[in-house]
Amino acid sequence: MFAAGVKVITAAARAVVHGARKLRCYPAASISVTLAKPAVRMVASNDAGSFEGMPSPPSDDLPRMPERPREASKRDFGRVVVVGGSVGMAGAPALAAMAALRSGAGLVELVVPEPVVAIAAGFDPCVMTCGLPAAEGGFASGAADALARRLARASAVAIGPGVGRSDAVRELVASLWRRLDCPAVFDADALWALSQGGSLAEHAGPRLLTPHAGEMLRLLGRDPAGPEAHDRPFLEAEARRIAAETRAVILLKGAGTLVTDGRREARNATGNPGMATAGTGDVLTGVAVALLAQGMSPFDAARLAAWVHGRAGDAAAADLGQVSMTARDLLDRLHVAFQDVAR
Repeated sequence: MFAAGVKVITAAARAVVHGARKLRCYPAASISVTLAKPAVRMVASNDAGSFEGMPSPPSDDLPRMPERPREASKRDFGRVVVVGGSVGMAGAPALAAMAALRSGAGLVELVVPEPVVAIAAGFDPCVMTCGLPAAEGGFASGAADALARRLARASAVAIGPGVGRSDAVRELVASLWRRLDCPAVFDADALWALSQGGSLAEHAGPRLLTPHAGEMLRLLGRDPAGPEAHDRPFLEAEARRIAAETRAVILLKGAGTLVTDGRREARNATGNPGMATAGTGDVLTGVAVALLAQGMSPFDAARLAAWVHGRAGDAAAADLGQVSMTARDLLDRLHVAFQDVAR
């Protein structure tokens, strides 16, 4: 009798705690439920977190996504292709692909080297996958020609997450930079490839680059671990210069993320130190490429992607704390950010 009663009370307490979690938008609220011994005292707190700027409401001039027509189909919201991956790094492009789906893209295809296609396909059944010939765990030389057929119908492309560093990757990225005429996000190892030579001003379509401090320095031909890595004014000045010279948009990641096209710029207020963990940049890439696929300009897509990405990170930190959050937790909270920006 006593055990049955405890089960009922415990179920009720869980329901109350679950309800408290749903009210996380009210930071002052707190619920404490105490069960009679020998049951455990259960406490749920709605503390929204101690970091500054949580939550940060979207500004009036932040780009918004248009309302979806009732008669819309998946083909109305763009086809994204994510190019990346290598042996041991299948998760990076998969995070980008899943983030693109969570950000409204109608169709998402993940193109990876053949040895990791089965792994990449296992992350999410909603993502289409394609394997291309590989060498030493990454894309083989000449992959650009085979890839061209996969990109012919793409609305936007993301290149770089987990793709690795090799001569074949350098050739592939250089070819896509010069020849790909649809909007494209270049991130991670694709930025390494771009830093290896060639003019960044010679490209065929809209470009968005998403470097962190080290990747920015590498694009400048400097040591990515050098003292300039902590010189934010220098990095931002160089981001403005490169954006203007290359007619590209640069999203310089970090505290107070800067988005610039060399003429205009915007600074992002969302985000927290808990996002300094592997994979969060891949999620940002997926959000940005999905917005490009849905018709946003690179500058507007970068601005909204930065805000959404940071807001999802703030929601994850509020739920889990900054220490324990992972990139997958951002992915699972993108809906919170998109709902906020839709209000």
